[in-house]
Amino acid sequence: MRTLIWVLGVVVLALAGSWGWARLGGHGPAAARAWLDGGAGASGGPALAPDLDRAIRVQVLNGTREGGIGTRLAAYLREGGFHVIEVRNADRSDYFATLVVARREDPSAARALARYLGSPPVILQVHGGDAADVALIIGSDRSRLRIEP
Repeated sequence: MRTLIWVLGVVVLALAGSWGWARLGGHGPAAARAWLDGGAGASGGPALAPDLDRAIRVQVLNGTREGGIGTRLAAYLREGGFHVIEVRNADRSDYFATLVVARREDPSAARALARYLGSPPVILQVHGGDAADVALIIGSDRSRLRIEP
């Protein structure tokens, strides 16, 4: 019985933390609606991507069941100075979390993209010969993405 109460406490704390992060971090439903409706924030548009030695090449993968979300996010990334080289569906459509996948040994490009979007998790998965520097897998939690400046 004590174990069950402990597990329930951990679940409640995790949910409360998730809610607080979404609300206090400016990543709530209003931001998601603004992004889905066009991506421009109140000041006229998204903050530009940081200057790197070259444009960051991004592959956008839709890991949800919602059609068109990858295309809309790709347009938002292009407005921010990223070079989107491919938009397609991910290997599956049930990703819960949005992930930024570094395809190069140096994860600085992936970190720059993650900062631009509000810091979704960055993982390293190097593939030799990949044209993209970064892969963005859109999950069902995309409302946490910062899409306003």
